[in-house]
Amino acid sequence: MPYTKLIAKNPNAYHNYEIIEKIECGIVLFGTEIKSIRKGKVNLKDSFANIKNSEVFVIGMHISPYEHGNIYNKDPLRDRKLLLNKSEILKLIDKVKTKGCSLVPISLYFKGQIVKLELGVGKGKKIYDKREDIAKKDAQRRMAIALKGNY
Repeated sequence: MPYTKLIAKNPNAYHNYEIIEKIECGIVLFGTEIKSIRKGKVNLKDSFANIKNSEVFVIGMHISPYEHGNIYNKDPLRDRKLLLNKSEILKLIDKVKTKGCSLVPISLYFKGQIVKLELGVGKGKKIYDKREDIAKKDAQRRMAIALKGNY
């Protein structure tokens, strides 16, 4: 099993969406972008994925320009193509259209030397669902503190 190292997580993915399914995919990057990613200068916060002409693109993922990249640096917010099989893309198209779901980047990580993106098929949460999740987390936190206090 190749070594995996987490680079960035999307903090809003599980808060705003109920993730139904996850899929691992590659991403097309340039050399200066890889160097910035190795330094951890990437942000997935406002990003999402979209399907155009039977290809999947991640939009809004910010990779800061590499300091020593000069003319080789690319636009930090450019659309980046995701590498998926045709059958995987067809499954994603089917799920997005029939269930009204969105494609949400969850995390970016190294798998060996290769950068991978974990993409989730998510259904948007309502405000009361978000409040319910916050209340559950708070109750679990209080129970954990109470159990630690008894020992």
